[in-house]
Amino acid sequence: MLRIDQRGAMGIGAMIIFIAMVLVAGIAAYVILTTSNQLQMKSSSTGIQTISEVSSGVKISTIEGHNTSGKIDKMVIMITPRAGSPVISIASTIMEVSNSSTKYILKYSSTYWVDGTAGLTDLFKTNTFSPVADEFGLIVIKDDDHSCIQNLPILTKDDNVMLTVNTTAIFNGILQNENILGNVIPNQGSWGIIQFRAPSAFGQEVFILQEG
Repeated sequence: MLRIDQRGAMGIGAMIIFIAMVLVAGIAAYVILTTSNQLQMKSSSTGIQTISEVSSGVKISTIEGHNTSGKIDKMVIMITPRAGSPVISIASTIMEVSNSSTKYILKYSSTYWVDGTAGLTDLFKTNTFSPVADEFGLIVIKDDDHSCIQNLPILTKDDNVMLTVNTTAIFNGILQNENILGNVIPNQGSWGIIQFRAPSAFGQEVFILQEG
């Protein structure tokens, strides 16, 4: 109980302490709110960037090989843009391919471009397989907006193209049971993964090396 002779703290000292407590509480609240806002903004930005990375880029649909004399001498890689991808420049896209001992970095050569939208009788006989080890060619399969022109091919939504690789120039052909790894790397977005093992027997001329 408060006795009659007791007095509360009064005066300028008590006022200074009270104001100091209010200021400290205000500063603490400001710091907490600012930090929370920054974390929320960073989280949102990271989420958007992650979604963009996953939904953009290129997807490898199939990889097919051509057999000559017991070796895969040619290879085609069908790619399409992912669902949320912006336009992709093939000229800015690179491909890396390796076996157990050799790795090559390939770039697009406009010399080896073919419009196959009207259909092809034999894509492995087209003039799209560069004899130079660090080049890949291009066969246009589907291009409704005519964006995949020879000098500056651009992939847009629903486009389908084949990247053509002369594996004889790179590995002197791919042998049976040989493991091949690599990536198709666009100018932005996720990479297309190349990963397959050559069949143990080449009983046919053309076969699928990788799907999906």
